[in-house]
Amino acid sequence: MAGFECYRGRSLADTEQRLREGKMTKKCVHPDFLFESVKRWGFSQIVTSEGGKIVWLSGQTPWDVNEQPQGKTRREQMSKCVANIKRAVEEVGGSLDDVVSLRLYMPNYKHSEWEEIAAGLKEGFPGPNPPATTWIGISSLAADFMIEIEAFAVINK
Repeated sequence: MAGFECYRGRSLADTEQRLREGKMTKKCVHPDFLFESVKRWGFSQIVTSEGGKIVWLSGQTPWDVNEQPQGKTRREQMSKCVANIKRAVEEVGGSLDDVVSLRLYMPNYKHSEWEEIAAGLKEGFPGPNPPATTWIGISSLAADFMIEIEAFAVINK
């Protein structure tokens, strides 16, 4: 959703009532003063939510159930991480549409890889309102992965 949405002025009582009623909204906000991030990079600048069940996922890796890494490239491993996130969120009653934020941890990340990462985000989270996302280049992960993705979701069920 384009534009800017301001939540100032909402009373605490109003917020608590919306929580009791189980009403939740997830809105992606793309204000004009920030660069356009969806088309090129595959993430939203701002995601807001109200109410719902909050879900924190541990960093998902490209391991399968037998702790075997899947994928030989960062992009292939990213696809497996997103698939693991999808199954994990579904396990608690949600979908990838409920994911509001991601943190991508990538050892030895090079800016020249941005197109691969952006393509993976757009493939995993298609549509005009992908999650807010931070890309973090690091020196290493707990195992020999090329990527690990931490996810946060808000489920209205």
